[in-house]
Amino acid sequence: MKKITFISLAVLLFFGCTKKETGSTSKNYLPETPQLTSDIMTPEVLWSFGRLGGAQVSPDGETVLYTVTYYNLEENKSYRDIYSIQVDGGEPKNLTNSPDNEFNMVWRPDGKKIGYLSAESGSVQLWEMNPDGSGKTRVSEIADGISGFKYSPDQSKIYFLKSVKLGQSVNDLFPDLPKANARLENDIMYRHWDSWHDYTYNHIFLADYSKGKITEGKDIMEGERFDSPNKPFGGTEQVVWSPDSKTIAYVCKKKTGKEYSLSTNTDIYLYNIESGETVNFTSGMMGYDQNPVFSPDGKLLAWESMERDGYEADKARLFVANLETSEKTDYTANFDQNVAGLTWSADGKSIYFISNIHATEEIHRLGLTDGAIARLTDGIHDYHSVAIAGNKLVAEKVSMSNPAELYLVEPVTGKDEALTKINKGILDQLTFGKVEERWLPTTDGKQMHTWVIYPPHFDPSKKYPTLLYNQGGPQSTVSQFWSYRWNFQMMAANGYIIVAPNRRGLPGFGQEWNEQISKDYGGQNIKDLLTAIDEVSKEPFVDRDKLGAVGASYGGFSVMYLAGNHEKRFKAFITHNGIFNFEHMYTSTEEMWFVNWDYGGAYWDKTNAAAQRSYSFSPHKFVQNWDTPILIVQGEKDYRVPSEQGMAAFNAAVLRGIPAQMLYFPEENHWVLQPQNGILWQRVFFNWLDKYLK
Repeated sequence: MKKITFISLAVLLFFGCTKKETGSTSKNYLPETPQLTSDIMTPEVLWSFGRLGGAQVSPDGETVLYTVTYYNLEENKSYRDIYSIQVDGGEPKNLTNSPDNEFNMVWRPDGKKIGYLSAESGSVQLWEMNPDGSGKTRVSEIADGISGFKYSPDQSKIYFLKSVKLGQSVNDLFPDLPKANARLENDIMYRHWDSWHDYTYNHIFLADYSKGKITEGKDIMEGERFDSPNKPFGGTEQVVWSPDSKTIAYVCKKKTGKEYSLSTNTDIYLYNIESGETVNFTSGMMGYDQNPVFSPDGKLLAWESMERDGYEADKARLFVANLETSEKTDYTANFDQNVAGLTWSADGKSIYFISNIHATEEIHRLGLTDGAIARLTDGIHDYHSVAIAGNKLVAEKVSMSNPAELYLVEPVTGKDEALTKINKGILDQLTFGKVEERWLPTTDGKQMHTWVIYPPHFDPSKKYPTLLYNQGGPQSTVSQFWSYRWNFQMMAANGYIIVAPNRRGLPGFGQEWNEQISKDYGGQNIKDLLTAIDEVSKEPFVDRDKLGAVGASYGGFSVMYLAGNHEKRFKAFITHNGIFNFEHMYTSTEEMWFVNWDYGGAYWDKTNAAAQRSYSFSPHKFVQNWDTPILIVQGEKDYRVPSEQGMAAFNAAVLRGIPAQMLYFPEENHWVLQPQNGILWQRVFFNWLDKYLK
């Protein structure tokens, strides 16, 4: 193996840090481009990339706002600033240049101000600045702060999002016991994703806006023990103004406890500003209904909709409704792909959206007149968003070989050109491995898309250790994503070939392919995974005696299942937050709709043949076959796949006498998000693989 030169953190990340004096002694962090001593990427280089945030186009279509986040490893924290760049090109401008991590930037409808959120005053409040970054002024003084906002199109009002306490803790119930530390629960959903319910709910407040100030605001969901936006990941895309400023459309799942945990029935509600009345516009539509967008004339409403309640990976359809007649039309009835990120054209005759097709995310356009859907872009990349900027589109694009940047896209030809080049200085110094597409025959006579990623400076005359990458989700495509943990170029830089199959149960290959995995966890998708590694292992440059399997979440389950069912193919395993014991998972995870749909039901229902078959696939039932070294990574704050899953797998491996190691993160959730933890993750990951595959 070629020796990799590691660069000191001081040289890599802290050289050239700029400072800005504020009212305090806090400092900003804007690193200069590091000068690398090797063209091979390391974890430290990976974490030195600036990370792009979402784009906001000015009302005149001439300027784009975006954020860039840099991580200071020494401080173990992030710094995010707002930038602007002209659509016709030029140098970007840092508008905030502060240590306060500004976010949620929004153009005021007249284009004369930029609103944004900042905690500079001690709590998160709404601020405004001029388009050139000058004249920063605090607009709101809301007790305990806010978490999002948008201007009304007529600029007379603002909605803001705020957490409202409606439940009671034990200290509220028993005020004479102020130091009691306990919870008293009567229903499930007491914790979700990575946090325990804190007796508060996300609510929407309507406030008057005048002369750069807003009123305290009216809670349009007063007394409701529901969230809008929905937790844990919903944002302002779930709360939108109508063009006439008379209506707010918002997304909410008006259920609690057990009922909430069993259902995905999220609806779109229309709140009338004048009357104060709220109507459930998608009543009777039983799956996810979310992310509404009004047409420019306000006569139509488009949104993303799933049909079946309890199925979170159902087809995401594009619905459009006539707001005068309430007639709803599914424009994707004959389109066997998902839709996301809907954006109306300026004339209201088309809708642009993102859809996954054969392991890439591409921009598509729906014509409302004839209902025709056209694919605009085609390449080895993922587009994550699309917005209108005059006669161009502004879109965020990423690939396995490039972190996210903004691009200008021709709306007719799909041709693109880079608008931002945040990481060009680093990328120009690195050599990445080749990314290759293959279609492989499966055991049931179908064709499976597979990515093969080669090490930098690949030499076909040599033999390389090779990794089978097992995707999570379970229904999440192995597309052209760029990750700061599961980064294929990072794996390749360590001298590994990576085999990343789009096995059964992944979108982008039709709904039948996507749905096959439900209730068949140990079935065809496992055969697909083994097919991928077996087929690529036929190549003379693959060392068949040095194969490993890695994966997280459902991919972590896949690794643990393979550990007991791999017929000695692999010499090392890494599983991250994977499912080990299906029975325990069923009654300890939070979103019960997931396990109900994918397992087929409860383990105690002995008359349910589909469910009983699912539980027969539980990895803990094959531990007696484990014979290969395994690294188990687990986050304590993972409430989707609770931490006991990883602990149980590790304990079982040790008791079985299998070489095992556990990397445990007390403060991380289903992901590893803190900078130094991220570096540690990479180092332990490759130390383990190198020990057994090199």
